[in-house]
This record gives sequence, C-alpha cells and structure tokens, in this order.
Amino acid sequence: MPAKHPPRYLDNHATTRTDPRVVEAMLPFFSERFGNAASIGHSFGEDAARAVETARQEVASLVGARPEEVIFTSGATEANNLALKGLLSTSGNRRHLVVSDIEHPSVLDPVARLARTGCRVTRVGCDTTGQVDPAEVAAAIEPDTALVSVMWANNEVGTINPVAEIADRCVDAGVVFHTDAVQAVGRIPVNCRNVTAGLLSLSAHKIYGPKGIGALVVRRSSQRIRLLPQIEGGGHEAHLRSGTLPVPLIVGFGTACRLAADALESESVRLAGLAKTLAAGIGERLEGVHINGHPDDRLPGNMNLGFEGVDGDALQAGLKRIAVSSGSACTTADPGTSHVLAAMGVPETLSRASLRFGLGRFNTEDDILAAIDEIVETVERLRTTTRPG
Repeated sequence: MPAKHPPRYLDNHATTRTDPRVVEAMLPFFSERFGNAASIGHSFGEDAARAVETARQEVASLVGARPEEVIFTSGATEANNLALKGLLSTSGNRRHLVVSDIEHPSVLDPVARLARTGCRVTRVGCDTTGQVDPAEVAAAIEPDTALVSVMWANNEVGTINPVAEIADRCVDAGVVFHTDAVQAVGRIPVNCRNVTAGLLSLSAHKIYGPKGIGALVVRRSSQRIRLLPQIEGGGHEAHLRSGTLPVPLIVGFGTACRLAADALESESVRLAGLAKTLAAGIGERLEGVHINGHPDDRLPGNMNLGFEGVDGDALQAGLKRIAVSSGSACTTADPGTSHVLAAMGVPETLSRASLRFGLGRFNTEDDILAAIDEIVETVERLRTTTRPG
C-alpha cells in the first residue's frame, strides 16, 4: 500500500517547523562546541559565550533593541510571567494593572494569580474586529497603575493592535507598558525604537526556530524598570533569569531572527496573498462564511473563518488532509470556546465553528488550493447531514 500522506500544515500560529538552516547552525553546539557559556576560564566556555552574544545581537536587531536589553528565557510564557510578576513584585504601593480581554493565557493566567494575591486588575475590551482602543486603555489607568499589558497582534484572529499609541498613552501616564509580541515578531515590522514599550516578549518557535527558548526585552530608558527574578540561582542574564544557558537553542533563536529579518518584506507580501486566495476561494464556493478579525490590520499569514450551519467539533474532526486549529494551542480549559471571539461579540455557535489558518514560510499555493477543497467538501457534507428533513 502507498504511504499515507501527512496533512498539509496550516497551523503556524501554534508553532512553526524549524528551518533547516537553523538546525544546521545549532548542531555543532550539541557536540563539538559544547561549552558552558558561563565557563569563561577556557576556550570551550569562551566560544559558547561568544555564540550567545552573537545570537543576542541578532535577536535585538530584529526588534530594534540593544543587545543588553535581551534576557533569554525558556519561551514567551516565562517571559510574560517574568514581566508581570517581576514588575508587580517591585512596584510598592502601585498594585493595579490593566490588561486586555484578548490576551494569551500566558498573560491572563499570571494576572489572575496576581489578583488572588491582592493586585487590582482592570480588563479592557476590544471592538468587533478584535482591536483594543488606546483611549479605553488610557481611561483605565489610575494613580496606582504599575503596568499595562496589551498584545501586539492577536494569536487567534491576527488583528494588529495600535501598540504605538497605547505605549505613548502609558508613557504619558508614567506607567510601564508590556506587549506580548510573539505573533508579530518576524511577521510584521516590530521596532522598539518606534514603540515605547518597556517590556516585550518573544519566542523562537513562532519564527522557525527551536522550541524551549524565548526572550524578554527589558528596555533601558528614562522609565526605570525593576523586575524581581522568578528563577534564582547563579545570577545569569543580568541577574534576572538564572540557569545554564541552552547555547544550541539560543544560537538557533538568533539564526531564526536573522533569517526572519532578511525575508520579512517579501514573505509578508507572499503570505498575505495566500491568505487572500484562501478566503476568496472558500467564500466563492460556500455561503455563510465569516472572516473573524480586522479586515486590514491583521497578520499577513492569518485567516480566521467562521462557518454557519455546522457543528464545530464535527468540522474539526472531519478535516483529514489539512492541519488547522480552532484557536489558541495553549487553551486547555474549554478548547471549543474562544475567549477572543467572545470578547469580539461572535455568537457561541459561530465561535465553535471557527477555524484559524496560520500560513507560513513552507506553505505553497498548492497547499492553499488543497485546503480550499478540503474545507468546502467537509462543510458541504456536514451541512447536508445536519439539514432538517
């Protein structure tokens, strides 16, 4: 029997395939160049330390930061926890924070824990496109507000927030602004010199790098930011994140950032074209299809579609030839219900029948045409089998 073909992967917001060039850059640091970057008394450690600093420069360059502002973590979840818990632990009497309703669970869950320990939390909503209003954020800031956290781009519907204006409102109020930029970095221009964010989280595995490595950018500006370390034991990473540095992963992260910077403009145009083809191809053949998210201010490779008249679980189960998701890969409490779509006012039945398509570097037009056929055939079959009478 012929080998079964794997489904075409269209879930690049959950994770990306590690680029072969990234793997090639990492491999020597597992074997020949295996030194500990903290062992600077011999050539093995010095070689590893140089590789780490080169990668730190590559990460910083992609987001317009200075190398010394990049603190390596195990991923964006840890970076978000360090930003939120670390800052609120040093904020004294300023125990109020503002977050949006559409944040990733790695922001909302730490915020919930902070609330249980005595912090006051104000959550601001979004409009029907999933975009947060800077004026609403500014109105939520109070005299004891220590931090505002609003994501750069949403991981489910791809909507890009006006973070530059939100950041300026925060600076004017003397409040630190944190942004989870995981989905934005490497897909659209992200420049700390243009957006006055004091704290910015990013991750390697969303930009064709390895899993298990990310970073928190801690800006060194007139707005002095003090964070309490969440992991102690050695004083690594400017005493903000102790632990032996995973040199191979850091090298891969740096390489992924350099490759993303080189391809950013051309790749964003290509992916936006594929996403447009996907939505148009499905919309031409099916009625009752809704695009979730902002029509223009969205990530180039994102398309989130809701389908009327089908059961969401049956829709997801019926797709055998493509790999897509119904929402965030990090939401486990109720995978059928999206807090993002709920915040946008999408009806629950449509929310449960919505699919997130994340197009990436290794997707082709052939993948898109195959996905259109698979979606159309599956939706038509489900609508036929569930039609009354």
